[in-house]
Amino acid sequence: MIDINNESGVEVDELSLVALARFALDRLRIHPQADLSILLVDETTMADYHERFMDLPGPTDVMSFPMDELRAPEEDEEPPLGLLGDIVICPQVTRAQAAENGREADAEAEYLLIHGLLHLLGHDHAEPEEKAIMFGLNDQIIAAWELARPDRSAQVPRRP
Repeated sequence: MIDINNESGVEVDELSLVALARFALDRLRIHPQADLSILLVDETTMADYHERFMDLPGPTDVMSFPMDELRAPEEDEEPPLGLLGDIVICPQVTRAQAAENGREADAEAEYLLIHGLLHLLGHDHAEPEEKAIMFGLNDQIIAAWELARPDRSAQVPRRP
């Protein structure tokens, strides 16, 4: 189950974020009943979380709080069921940095949602090899989502 709660005071396409999370979880073979929480917060709240949990000043774009430390299964394993954890996103920060990353605000939020989800599944980017794997997987999921997303399929011109 995917829960989303927008406490940011900013309008966000919450349905699209939930659809993307479901798409990514399916693609990563996580059990459809695994629990995920997405929380959208304002800059003050994110700065508080960032300082309290990471001992770093100021707001950040996304933070992840894993619960059951689920991992994507191998091909011969069953999909894991449990509590994935919480992804906290600050839309004000993501909107401010979107242009720096060459993305629209909604696309930046989507990218960071997947980034946060991969952290919940044990991925990290502290070392160059880990970073290459994590960011590569992030890019693959976003690219697949862009091709599959239901809200854009109607916009693709069809040949007569």
